[in-house]
Amino acid sequence: VYENGYVTILKGTWKIRVEKVTNIPLTFSGMAEFNIANALAAVLAAYVQDFKTEDIRQALQTFVPSPGLTPGRMNMFHFRNYSVMIDYAHNTHGLLAIGKFVRSVNASVKVGIIAGVGDRRDEDLTSLGEAAAGIFDEIIIRQDKNLRGRTEQEIIDLLMKGIQTVDADKKVTVIKRESEAIDYAFAHALKDSFIVIISDVVPDALEQVKQYKAKEDGMV
Repeated sequence: VYENGYVTILKGTWKIRVEKVTNIPLTFSGMAEFNIANALAAVLAAYVQDFKTEDIRQALQTFVPSPGLTPGRMNMFHFRNYSVMIDYAHNTHGLLAIGKFVRSVNASVKVGIIAGVGDRRDEDLTSLGEAAAGIFDEIIIRQDKNLRGRTEQEIIDLLMKGIQTVDADKKVTVIKRESEAIDYAFAHALKDSFIVIISDVVPDALEQVKQYKAKEDGMV
């Protein structure tokens, strides 16, 4: 269980404090609630397989969310004037979970690059738009490489319907290619902004952002 700030194992009347959540990098100091839940499941699985508590604790402390270990799952990049996160949240539930984290981030503007998936129901796409509108100050709609049975315009229209239901005045830009959407977001990034890229092809998005980071660091 998650109790008093700790991942805790209850064994009869015993309570084993495994680790403080703020010391688990995957939880982003406890702000990523869904990764607290993931940690609970992982800890229990390890404990019932007789892993030592000390080894479980060390694993929690050293498993760092990163492009190398968790590609496409909350990959963070900090630039001089803004920060970027890449994630593969392709449904409303995933986006809402990410949204809880995004709301806790201190930023001047929160920008989301999103897309709809063609093989979902109309209401799934409109709800995705609604979720995005409740999370981001500005939205960039792009398209997946595989539209999965719908036209680009159908997907855009359903997302826009959801967005406008929440905020008719929300700033929305449509840029169909993911790489161009990322370029646009970076080119127009305001100071202290937070850009969330909900990516389709994670390796390509990661490489593109890494190139921006290397250029800023003077490595290219």
